[in-house]
Amino acid sequence: MIDYNDIKMKPTKSIFFGKFSGVFFLFLLFSSCREEVEIFKPEVIQTSIPEYTDIQGFYLLNEGNMGSNKSTLDYYNYETGEYIRNIFGAANPAVPKEMGDVGNDIRIYGSKLYAVINCSNKIDVMDKYSAKKVGQIDIPNCRYIRFYKGYAYVTSYAGPVELNPDYKQTGYVAKVDTATFEVVDRCLVGFQPDELEIVNKKIYVANSGGYMFPNYENTVSVIDVESFTEIKRIKVAINLHRLRADKYGNLWVSSRGDYYYTPSRLYWINTNTDTLTDSLDIAVSNFHLDGDSLYIYSTEWSYVNMGNVITYGIVDVDKKEIVTRNFITDGTASRIKIPYGIMVNPITKDIYVTDAKNYVSPGTLYCFDKYGKQKWNVRTGDIPAHFVLLGKNKNEN
Repeated sequence: MIDYNDIKMKPTKSIFFGKFSGVFFLFLLFSSCREEVEIFKPEVIQTSIPEYTDIQGFYLLNEGNMGSNKSTLDYYNYETGEYIRNIFGAANPAVPKEMGDVGNDIRIYGSKLYAVINCSNKIDVMDKYSAKKVGQIDIPNCRYIRFYKGYAYVTSYAGPVELNPDYKQTGYVAKVDTATFEVVDRCLVGFQPDELEIVNKKIYVANSGGYMFPNYENTVSVIDVESFTEIKRIKVAINLHRLRADKYGNLWVSSRGDYYYTPSRLYWINTNTDTLTDSLDIAVSNFHLDGDSLYIYSTEWSYVNMGNVITYGIVDVDKKEIVTRNFITDGTASRIKIPYGIMVNPITKDIYVTDAKNYVSPGTLYCFDKYGKQKWNVRTGDIPAHFVLLGKNKNEN
């Protein structure tokens, strides 16, 4: 990911957790892109015993540090208990610099696997079983992707990576034909749009304004899918990021705050009336919804205290209450330096949390059972971040 939050939060050494980290990362991006990039060789690691369910495995997209062209793709096979590092490189040996610069999202639709590569301004389209590249979608500063009735919808910052409180370029949502991989339409939204969700024929978009510190955006755009026009903006809170829809008609929205005196919080919107309902006092960096349980972690940086506060929690989306503020129960949380990705297996209820460590070296994937006790861990690529489950049904979406 690349926004004001990410530029500040991805130092190569802890000394850069400070006021000048944004300048440092822009310097990295524009002045220090590597000409020679280390290419990881595929590596197979036995992590656990086989599991035989309707889920075949999962992909884990490693972001790679901005400017390094080191985004990679790993795969975990439930049927063998094996974790395979850098399968994209093995499946696509002729692709220059492999996946590219900053893997920001990954999804499966039909028979295809889509990986959004933010700073490379593209989406790699692959066969979902082999990870062999079959196409590419070119979208500038692309962020997140969702699907609806044969089309992919992708958020784009549209403009360059630039920290500027007077940033002029609004973002948009691109509509992509999944049969041709062509962009067929665009809908303008707010500044620096991040995650999106599609509910009841409406697309909801979290506008962050992440490049515009201290003038953050604070709205969720609502787009009518059929006409592909923005019909409303819902004022929520500053620096919005994540969206997730539950089965009760609520859209859960995370705000990252301003890293000073406005804290990160969790909000929810009623998607029937498109109005803000309420909020919970819990910080959110990322979350995963499994049934009625919203699993949350937060790595909340403060320029007041000059440090991170790391928390893990579960919110009951039906009761609208915090169930626990630490779902890791065996003390392993103290080993995780920077939690960065999260997923829950819907069948076994195993919880997966990744550790980005120092952002420039291989990370770690931790697997916990449903009681929060560690089962295994494994080395990943750099900045392990985004999961997608692979089912056995060849017609899955």
